[in-house]
Amino acid sequence: MDTSPTALFDSYEQDFKQIIQSIRDKLEGDGKDAQGEQRKAALRRVEMELDEADEMISQMEIEIQGIPQSLRPSYQSRIKASKADLQRYKKLSKEQHTQLSRSELLSRPGVSASSDEPYGATSDRTRLLAGTALLEDGSRRLLESQRIALETEEQGADILRSLRGQREQIQNARDTLQRADTSIDRASGTLKKMIRRMYQQRVVTAAIIVVLVILILVILWAKLWR
Repeated sequence: MDTSPTALFDSYEQDFKQIIQSIRDKLEGDGKDAQGEQRKAALRRVEMELDEADEMISQMEIEIQGIPQSLRPSYQSRIKASKADLQRYKKLSKEQHTQLSRSELLSRPGVSASSDEPYGATSDRTRLLAGTALLEDGSRRLLESQRIALETEEQGADILRSLRGQREQIQNARDTLQRADTSIDRASGTLKKMIRRMYQQRVVTAAIIVVLVILILVILWAKLWR
């Protein structure tokens, strides 16, 4: 298992590229020629993949915090390029959603783009105007949803960064505790040595006292019996 500081970043970036390739195939490749419900399903899938790509970029932004400063600028450039790709396909997806909605509206019975009047009969014009207003309202709601999603994503990234900071604090506390345990073990060993030396000194002192007592007794005996 790769344990380098850039391993997770590279993994998220690879996932992002795969998602972007899938989106590209649906919006610019063979998938763009699909019609009807098949095209709707493809665009719905694109929306989900765009959300997944957003999540990958958020993870990349979190992981870059753990990359050494000397390597960080090049990885920041890669994040910037990834964001540019994501924004491009978000815009393209929105445009194709709008085109599909207009195509469906114009394909309804009674709505004709080739009528003698620019919008056909009065009732057709009314329906078209109402449909356009509905489409604009849907676009506004979509933009609002995207804004809320971005805010939620930023909040989630902040929470993840906070959790990462707390994890580092816990790791630092654990390292400090390990160093304290080592210091306590050393102090305990030193204290045991001091106690052992103290007992040794007591034994030596007692032996000296015994010898002195014996010498005194010998001297006294010699004086008394001579």
